[in-house]
Amino acid sequence: MKRLLFIGDVVGKVGCEFLDRKLRMLKNYYKIDITIVNGENSAQGNGITPISANSIFQAGADVITTGNHAFRRKEAREVFESPFVIRPANYPEGGAYGKGVCILDMGIYSIAVINLMGTVFMEPLDNPFTKIDEILKNIDTPNIFVDFHAEATSEKKAMGHYLTGKVSGVFGTHTHVQTADEIILGEHTAYITDAGMTGAEISCLGVSISEVVEKQRFHTPVRFSEADGPCFLCGVYVEFDEKVGKSYKIERVIIR
Repeated sequence: MKRLLFIGDVVGKVGCEFLDRKLRMLKNYYKIDITIVNGENSAQGNGITPISANSIFQAGADVITTGNHAFRRKEAREVFESPFVIRPANYPEGGAYGKGVCILDMGIYSIAVINLMGTVFMEPLDNPFTKIDEILKNIDTPNIFVDFHAEATSEKKAMGHYLTGKVSGVFGTHTHVQTADEIILGEHTAYITDAGMTGAEISCLGVSISEVVEKQRFHTPVRFSEADGPCFLCGVYVEFDEKVGKSYKIERVIIR
């Protein structure tokens, strides 16, 4: 039996610093074999940079996934040169740099990490259901974990059910609010609609409250800034059989 830790969207410098303070303790507590972290908001002002990616790796991540802010920063091309930083696989081929799949060689077994993005209330990327079918045809390990970065809970639920029995886990990201629906689908696939976020807890999804309120009240342009203050780390812990890719346990994690 192997143990995986998936950490929800790390937001800004405070999120990176909190991850650095807590992740090693968490990995030791759960005796983690692989750690996946969504880092698409890890840079100050959104996106991901070499500095924020390095911070996440130094904290203890094995793979970094991203989402709709993957290419927000001009330094992103350098970030995605790493085989362990991936972007949604359903970005159109030929234009987007980076890749959407990472295969980790763990010695006697391997793990595939796939990043996908939803299209409901999001950018009109390639169909994620069609794309995941194409990807799965070329993966020769049963241990497959998917970060599905999407807005609509219905689309996330649909993807979880679509991939039941086909992958080891489907973890929703993007909305930054951890959902209480963790489950093993079909006695095989670990699922949660959203893993949550890592960063300032007293905030609006990691952003300064007053700025978000101003935007919502007056609908005028507002420059958002990262919130400060007490942080939390959200994610899920999964136990799976690496011989057959079957998950047996999923548990929500919240560290304050």
